[in-house]
Amino acid sequence: MTEPVISMKSLFRSLLRWKLKTLARLILWRFEPDIVGVTGSVGKTSAKLAIAAVLGAARRVRAAPGNLNNDLGLPVAILGEWGDTAEKLVSREAPPGQPVRKVLFWFRVLSGGLAQLLFLPKSKYPEILVLEYGADKPGDIKYLLSIARPSVSVITAIGEVPVHVEFYANPEEVAREKARLIECLPAAGFAVLNHDDPAVMALKDRTRAHVRTYGFGEGAEVALARFEHKVFEGKPVGISFKIEHEGNFVPVRLDNAFGRAHAYAAGAATSVGLIFDMNLVTISEALKRYVSAKGRMDLHVGVKESRVLDDSYNASPLSMHAALQTLGDLPATRRIAVLGDMLEIGSFAMQAHESVGRLAAKCADVIVTVGPHAKLIADAALHAGMARQNVMSFDTAEDAANTVHNLIRKGDLVLVKGSHAMHLEEVVEEIKVL
Repeated sequence: MTEPVISMKSLFRSLLRWKLKTLARLILWRFEPDIVGVTGSVGKTSAKLAIAAVLGAARRVRAAPGNLNNDLGLPVAILGEWGDTAEKLVSREAPPGQPVRKVLFWFRVLSGGLAQLLFLPKSKYPEILVLEYGADKPGDIKYLLSIARPSVSVITAIGEVPVHVEFYANPEEVAREKARLIECLPAAGFAVLNHDDPAVMALKDRTRAHVRTYGFGEGAEVALARFEHKVFEGKPVGISFKIEHEGNFVPVRLDNAFGRAHAYAAGAATSVGLIFDMNLVTISEALKRYVSAKGRMDLHVGVKESRVLDDSYNASPLSMHAALQTLGDLPATRRIAVLGDMLEIGSFAMQAHESVGRLAAKCADVIVTVGPHAKLIADAALHAGMARQNVMSFDTAEDAANTVHNLIRKGDLVLVKGSHAMHLEEVVEEIKVL
């Protein structure tokens, strides 16, 4: 009895996919917006939001909300703005079930998109779309490009062990999939690349477009420098850094943002802003509008006068290392790292988790791991010299939450990070003060 149900679901999805693609392409044909495409294994959403903040200071801009970067989500972003409903029902993390809500939502999207196509004045549609291109498996970006081809493409970071690598033959295959976003560019287009990521820079010859780079390393065209965390009365309040381009520089301060990942997002946004003829001063002012996405290094007041650094949205080896380095940089009486499994990295799981464990031993005073793979983090931390009483392991976030709550003391800083499927937001909710 299950086979007809599965085939009906597959048929419905295929039909919906075709309708969304057709309608989205017609919308793009009619309104002709500029398209900025963003991909990468780390930092896509932050870069997208920073780019939208910068360009939105001068133009009508729409950024794909949340994690709408797949075969259904990307055309939904083209067809309109749907609030939180879209991410809850369409993104990869959308829970199963809710058939009635989903049918009603898709009716609303398709009918609303058709109404725009027929009746919306061209002056009301965004001049620029900032779209996120996901690559969970081979062929994903190729399909998304069949819907919307950007004139400006940004590749944020890939790293040695990219997320989703288990669905590819090797990390190089992941990089080649990401490279499709710059290979499709016209000669008059622009490829914006993270200068500090060797895997990204190895792709620069795969495009005929103009190449622009950003980063902290020497030689980046948009250079980031003098990065530091700002602290007021012992409390972390944000980050500051300097952006340089062609001999000019501006200071940038981002409140309630922590870690270099947000500086990289600002670097990508600055590069795109310059392409659209904005100047550094205007860009630095526009960056004040940037608000990071939920679960990306959010700082909360925690129980017992502690602080909670919520980076629970997702995790990869590259982002896990960056989060731990941020934990080590920020002031605290003690530093507690609550670390979950990093999923979808296939045969690299053992070495990646052990590497995180060795770094965590240097950055944290107490380590709590969640999930079977994360036990490798705990083992590596113990081998690196951490005391056994300061390392604990649990199977689920629910199991860990109460113990973490009891561990916390006044003045502690607690980092919470793991792959989305580990549900470490449950730990955050247990230990933060509402």
